[in-house]
Amino acid sequence: MDSDFAQRSHRVNKMTNQGPPLDEQGLNGVGRAQTEGIVPFRRFERSDVEQSISHRFEQQIDSFPDCLAIQTRNEKLTYAELNNAANGIAHAILALCGQREEPVALLLENHTPMIAALLGVLKSGKIYVPLDPSLPCGRIRYILQDSQANLIVTNNRNLSAACELAQNKFQLINIDKLEATSQNPGLSILPDSLAWILYTSGSTGQPKGVMQTHRNVLHFIRNYVNGWRLCENDRLALLFSCGVNAGAHNVLIALLNGLPIYPLDIKKEGFSGLAEWLIRHRITIYWSVPTVFRHFLKELNGAQRFPSLRLIQLGGEPVFKRDLESFRRFFPADCVLVNRLGSTETGSVRWCFIGKETLFEGNIVPVGYAVEDNEILLLDEHGRQVGFDTIGEIVVKSHYLSPGYWRRPDITEVAFSPDPEGGDKRLYRSGDLGSMRPDGCLSYLGRKDHQVKIRGYRIETEEIEMALLRIPAIKEAVVVAREDRSLDQRLIAYCVPHKDGPLNITDLRRTLSETLADYMVPSAFVQLDSLPQTPNGKIDRQSLTAPFRAQQHQEKFVAPRTPVEEAQTRVWAQVLGSPQVGVEDNFFDLGGNSLMAMQILSRTEAGLGVALSLQDLMQAPTVAQFAAVVVEHICASNGEELSRLLDELEASRN
Repeated sequence: MDSDFAQRSHRVNKMTNQGPPLDEQGLNGVGRAQTEGIVPFRRFERSDVEQSISHRFEQQIDSFPDCLAIQTRNEKLTYAELNNAANGIAHAILALCGQREEPVALLLENHTPMIAALLGVLKSGKIYVPLDPSLPCGRIRYILQDSQANLIVTNNRNLSAACELAQNKFQLINIDKLEATSQNPGLSILPDSLAWILYTSGSTGQPKGVMQTHRNVLHFIRNYVNGWRLCENDRLALLFSCGVNAGAHNVLIALLNGLPIYPLDIKKEGFSGLAEWLIRHRITIYWSVPTVFRHFLKELNGAQRFPSLRLIQLGGEPVFKRDLESFRRFFPADCVLVNRLGSTETGSVRWCFIGKETLFEGNIVPVGYAVEDNEILLLDEHGRQVGFDTIGEIVVKSHYLSPGYWRRPDITEVAFSPDPEGGDKRLYRSGDLGSMRPDGCLSYLGRKDHQVKIRGYRIETEEIEMALLRIPAIKEAVVVAREDRSLDQRLIAYCVPHKDGPLNITDLRRTLSETLADYMVPSAFVQLDSLPQTPNGKIDRQSLTAPFRAQQHQEKFVAPRTPVEEAQTRVWAQVLGSPQVGVEDNFFDLGGNSLMAMQILSRTEAGLGVALSLQDLMQAPTVAQFAAVVVEHICASNGEELSRLLDELEASRN
């Protein structure tokens, strides 16, 4: 494709924040102005929804066998090579399990192995159940038990963990031992067959599995393809885990349309090289949660240019006016920002296309206009529709809602209901609050319950509270989310102990990390004598203020005393965005979260050659403690190496 066409394909017209109702492509007026008559996009027809995901993928093999499908830092796969790998996995599954529909668990890292296995599971007519190896074993065991999977698909890297989980109760397939084949299984898979079960946080204290069908997933992909106006020179970044809704969609948007996907593990590699990676691979579509986007922006200095980047999609958390200002500052004039609203149960139901000259009132950016085949109702406490500019619960009406929660008819009945007007559409009560402008633009206004979003992950605070209450030292506990100075949400746990004396926060974090995902472990703990109550005896969550630690750590600043401590204080200051870090400062009190923790771990490994875990940082949360762990690991592996490193660090100080 010539450079002139590529340049024209990324051009957008000036836009306003006004838009008429949905058009036949699933776009509001804002989105249509973006690309109409400019990009020869690959339309996803309505009829293309009536098939299986695997059949749609195999159509791409016929059209683009030698085109790039996946590229990571270490490998490239064409569509034919990816299809052959997926076929090998599918045939191995069928040989063990036959053709009955059943869940299959995947314990794999979130790059090429997971993508190939995802496709292999779907080709075999099974139900995809992802298990992120970074999750605590207790959580993985629960998902395995609840999903009723009898087979774990894994690879050499995760084989020992899979064997420990299996304990002769589950069959195992090691994909590194399989032979690739070009022979497709050729199964007839109906569009309403289940495609996957994705587990999200549950208010009952345990994760719950959200089911989706092949037809629903293809409908979601159709809306993205037609809404984004995907064309043949698009290249998509993958910054999500394939175990979450956005990650699975991100993969299939590319692979069901003959486009390449470029996975990058942000937790492992950090943000320092993300800009160069996007530019070098000529990425055109970037998608992340706002928190990740803000961390990315901190690494930019204004000198970077992103000539290929034409669309940035954010969602899962509120987008603020400050985010738009950063978008305008760092990205090309013809780049478009998309703010979306959606869930694992519904896919995307609203989006707002925003250009460089789009203006909004207020601090929070609206989630915008209708997505095709999704109607939004705003209901009051009595189930009656509210008027314009009035707050109500967001209820989604559609043909394409999740069938419900796996093995949980009780909570399925609460969240989903038939259309009271008749017909075959259903309603989903989201628990989100919103208000509608007369022009059809929706604003998201938070939750009506205690559910929160942390870096795009949906979290029921009751699940964390129940985990705290299982700890013998805790008598009462409440968890709330509070914004920090960066507008990111942080979880704060307020605890009442059974006995007098201070709680051991390090022990609390370690215990919680055995059952909760890293993003669910509170970043701060506040010990109280009792929880505040409202006049009617309920816990007064509004009176629980966020702890303020910044001034405290400045007052007790202790300078580094060794070369390793000095190296760590520099790394921590860079990652945390703090002007000064002392060796007695606590990572979590400084606003650290698991995303930042992974950056510290990756930089420590790159600089000192020491590979540590998130658990190590949780148990040694100050610079002094963590530096001691680093030294201990170096000594255990090679005492001479420690001496050499100390000499190098000492030389760098001088």
